[in-house]
Amino acid sequence: MNGKPLEGVRVLDLSRLLPGPFCTLVLSDLGAEVIKIEDLEGGDYIRAMGPFIDGQSAYFLALNHGKMSVSLNLKTTAGRAIFLKLAATAGVVVESFRPGTVDRLGIGYAAVAAVNPRVVYCSISGFGQDGPDRDRAGHDLDFIARAGLLDLCGRPGSVPTIPPVQIADLSSAMFAASGILAYLREAERTGAGHYLDVGMLDSAAAWMVMPVAEYSAGERGGAGRLPLTGKHPCYNIYKTRDGRDISLAALEVKFWCAFCGAVGREDLRPLQFSEKPEDFAKFEDLFRSRTAAEWRTLLAGTDFCCEVVPSVAEALEDLQVRHRGLVIAPPPGTPPVIRLGHPLRERGAVPGPCPGHGEHTAAVLAELGLSGPEMDELETAGVIRRGG
Repeated sequence: MNGKPLEGVRVLDLSRLLPGPFCTLVLSDLGAEVIKIEDLEGGDYIRAMGPFIDGQSAYFLALNHGKMSVSLNLKTTAGRAIFLKLAATAGVVVESFRPGTVDRLGIGYAAVAAVNPRVVYCSISGFGQDGPDRDRAGHDLDFIARAGLLDLCGRPGSVPTIPPVQIADLSSAMFAASGILAYLREAERTGAGHYLDVGMLDSAAAWMVMPVAEYSAGERGGAGRLPLTGKHPCYNIYKTRDGRDISLAALEVKFWCAFCGAVGREDLRPLQFSEKPEDFAKFEDLFRSRTAAEWRTLLAGTDFCCEVVPSVAEALEDLQVRHRGLVIAPPPGTPPVIRLGHPLRERGAVPGPCPGHGEHTAAVLAELGLSGPEMDELETAGVIRRGG
C-alpha cells in the first residue's frame, strides 16, 4: 500500500493541552493533515508551559509535530466565517472547550454539519456534554479520583499515589481517536457525518474494567490489596539488595513454577496466592538476596514474567524499545526533544516539525481564496494572525 491510511483527511483541531492534541497526533501520524486553530494571543496554552527546550515548551514539541497552525479569532464574525469555510473542506473537527462554548461561538456540530454533512465532529470534555456536572471544572487528577481509580493507587494505608501519566486525558484521547476512525469509515459508507461526545471521566471509568470486575466478585481490598495491585506475592514489587525495584508478575502456574525453580526455592510454590505478612517477608528476603545486576543475569535465561524496574533514562535505551522504533531522534535542525512512536505509527517515519503560532495562517487562507490585501485587512482588524 502506498502512503498512509489517513492521507487526504483534513482535521481541524480546536483543542488545547493534552487530550485533544494527543488524539490529533495519532491521526497525524496515520497520515491526516492536522491544522491547529489557535487564538491570536498565545495559542495553545501548553506553548507557555515548561520545561522548555531552546525556548519552546517540551510538552508542545512532544504533542504537535507534523501539524499546521492557523491563528484565528473565532469571537469575530469574520473569524467564524473563515472557520466554517475551512470546515467545509475537513473530514474531522476536534474541540475541547467547556460544553456549549462552540455553539455560542457559532462553530458547533450543527453549524459545521450545515456546510459539511459528512464531518465527524468530536467534543472532548471533562464530564461530557450533559449531566449535572457537565460544567464542572477539572483536570486529570480529578477525573481519575471521580472514577474510583485514584483510591486504588499506592500502598495500603498511604495517601494515593499520583500516576505519572495522565490516565483520563490519554484514555479520552484514544477513545476519541478510535471513534473518529470508526465514524470516518461510516461516513464513507453512508455519506453521513457524526457527533462524538467523549468525556474524560467516562474514559477513566471505562479503564476501571478490571478493578470493577474484582469489586463485582466481592473484592474490597482497596489500595495495594487487590489481586492485581499487590494482594499476593506472585504479583508484586520488591527491593533488590542494592535498592533497585523489581517486578514479579508470575500469575500463571507455569510461570510461578518456573520462578520457584529458577531461584531454587521449591518450598515457595504453595505461597503463590498467600495473603499472610510472614509469607510476603520470605519473598522480600529472597529478592534482597541479589543485586539488580545479579537478578538481570538470572532473568536472561528464564521465562517467568519478572523485570528489574528501569528508570526513564534506562527505558529509553532498552534494546527492545529501540528495536521497535519507539524512540525517535529529532530531525536535524529541530529542538532536541525525544519523540515517541505509538503502536500504530509507521516505523522509521521521520516526524515533521512543530508549527509556530499562526505559521500556516497565510498559506491555508490563500488556499481558501483570500488575497494578500484581504489578509492584511483581517490582521489589522484582529481576525487573524500570521506568524511563524
